[in-house]
Amino acid sequence: MESHGLGESEGLTFFLARPEDYDDVMAISHDIYEGNDYLPCRYHSWMTEQDRLVIIARRGSRLVALESSLVVDGGKTVIVEGLRVCPTERGRGLAGVIQIFADEYVKKVYPTVKNKRLTRADNPGPEKLSKFTYLDKRAILSLCGDSETFGGFVSYLKAKLDVSDGSMDSLVTKHIDQAVLKGLLLNPDVSSRLQLPGSAIIQDWQPLDLLESNLEILARRNLSWFVDDLNEKPLFMSFHTPLYPVPFNGGSLRLNIDMFGTDASIAKRALIAHLNTVKGEIQSTVLIHIYMHPSLWEVMRQFCEGHDRVKQWRNYWEQHFLERKLVW
Repeated sequence: MESHGLGESEGLTFFLARPEDYDDVMAISHDIYEGNDYLPCRYHSWMTEQDRLVIIARRGSRLVALESSLVVDGGKTVIVEGLRVCPTERGRGLAGVIQIFADEYVKKVYPTVKNKRLTRADNPGPEKLSKFTYLDKRAILSLCGDSETFGGFVSYLKAKLDVSDGSMDSLVTKHIDQAVLKGLLLNPDVSSRLQLPGSAIIQDWQPLDLLESNLEILARRNLSWFVDDLNEKPLFMSFHTPLYPVPFNGGSLRLNIDMFGTDASIAKRALIAHLNTVKGEIQSTVLIHIYMHPSLWEVMRQFCEGHDRVKQWRNYWEQHFLERKLVW
């Protein structure tokens, strides 16, 4: 147990999370996100990630809440992630208490922070929108399959490609030089060409402005990129995060694919390219979440339907992108 806390409020004592708090954090995280919880896999890397603060709240010796904050945009923005409260303590305002404390602590450590951003799956209601500005949304197509049929699903999608969708060869491979990627992402008109949500690149629920300092964050994520054109101005870009384990179905893998652009033909080819890249790594069950412009969702749903073993896992759902100014 820690001997020195960061502070106290409303009967709670706050601490910076440590590796040895892992079991306590998992104890308040049971069944979160329908088994899609990323935190069991990422908790320990969060302990050492640059510009990340993970704060836990204890009532006595019992851990009751957690919030993680990542400072991005060259120190101007904090992204809120991982907010959770012990099931027996929910409905008592603890989420608000830890958020207020975390905001104040972030400001103390990073006095240049001016903006607070978050992404969430549920549509924010009037109370949330009274505090935040709604920036944009993306549609999410979720699929579920297994290792035995995953390769067959990729072949199935290839066979469904129409002549008008173009050749797979027209997509640049996943190995894109960082200098080239920098030139593409920092181009002044890339946001309008790709219709970026809120003018940001969202990677795995983390919204990042198109700044050179944020490209360093993307680089350390080990992403696999696909771009439709390196020599001209691309109309479509996508990447996937490396597969990671989640608790779903007693132990599964999760694949997140982020797509930017509205060309459905390229989106189909990009999806195949991403799935083909990881098919040799699939073990047991895999949950695939494809984040895209809302105009693509129905086309991509129809493209993926019809396979006998890889099925749509969840009905249409969305990722909402919010921001507010921090006033001190």
